[in-house]
Amino acid sequence: MNSERQIKIDADLTGRIDKVLGHFLSDVSRSQLQKWIEDGHVTVNGQSVKTKYKLQVGDMVRIIPEEPQTIDLEPENIPLDIVYEDDDVIVVNKPAGMVVHPAPGHPSHTLVNALLYHSPLSTINGEFRPGIVHRIDKDTSGLLMVAKNDLAHRSLAAQLKSKTNQREYVALVHGVIKEEQGTLDAPLGRSKKDRKKRAVVLDGRHAVTHFKVLKRYQHYTLVKCRLETGRTHQIRVHMAYIGHPLAGDPLYGPRKTLAGPGQYLHAGLLGFRHPRSGQEMTFTAPLPDYFTKMLEHLDKTDRRDE
Repeated sequence: MNSERQIKIDADLTGRIDKVLGHFLSDVSRSQLQKWIEDGHVTVNGQSVKTKYKLQVGDMVRIIPEEPQTIDLEPENIPLDIVYEDDDVIVVNKPAGMVVHPAPGHPSHTLVNALLYHSPLSTINGEFRPGIVHRIDKDTSGLLMVAKNDLAHRSLAAQLKSKTNQREYVALVHGVIKEEQGTLDAPLGRSKKDRKKRAVVLDGRHAVTHFKVLKRYQHYTLVKCRLETGRTHQIRVHMAYIGHPLAGDPLYGPRKTLAGPGQYLHAGLLGFRHPRSGQEMTFTAPLPDYFTKMLEHLDKTDRRDE
């Protein structure tokens, strides 16, 4: 569907909006409909609504779908930092600044382009996300597990869903955290004030982050974060929610922050059960140079005497 459409709701069409629209737009997936609703391409009586909105008799629904953008997914000879590889999985250490998979605005030079040049990948996640089981933000560095075939993909995805894998991050945040450790259990969803951001919202998706203080400076704290769930921008939003946004992250923190290629967030530990052998596997990746140099700088200029 590429053209605008209006639908007036009668007594036979009431109910949750994404389900109702699915009857009219059989060629559009439910996830795509939900994305249109979240991004404001679907309005009811001239107003944006949530995907859970229940249509009433007399509602006027207007659908203005996004203009389709074509992306030619091509293998690219981009160097990869491969930590581990066998016939089923690849563990790669992604640098900050690299997008994980192609999307409008980033059609090429992504991790997927580099992986396709290197190896065949699973097909479960669609044409533009082959092999990708989980993601980290463009400006986050660290470890990702990639599936080379569909058997591996199903196993790794199931481990994520059942929370049996390990994902630990090191983060540098603004301010001094007094507690030695804590758990952030706060639901996340799209921000109602800025649709480019995520936020803690009552009707959001379940999200849990565990943190432990590694080191305190005068104005910053180095923490380890362990993910129990994997929502978009989860650590960035959760830490900002308690008043300690990530350094280098002006989207969720102060504009005046530490210089660098992005937020000071590194996926340093990744663990999972091998999809074929069942062996428990754990991988680590050291902090990137820019992160290490910033900590050395803070040791000299922002040291905390305790």
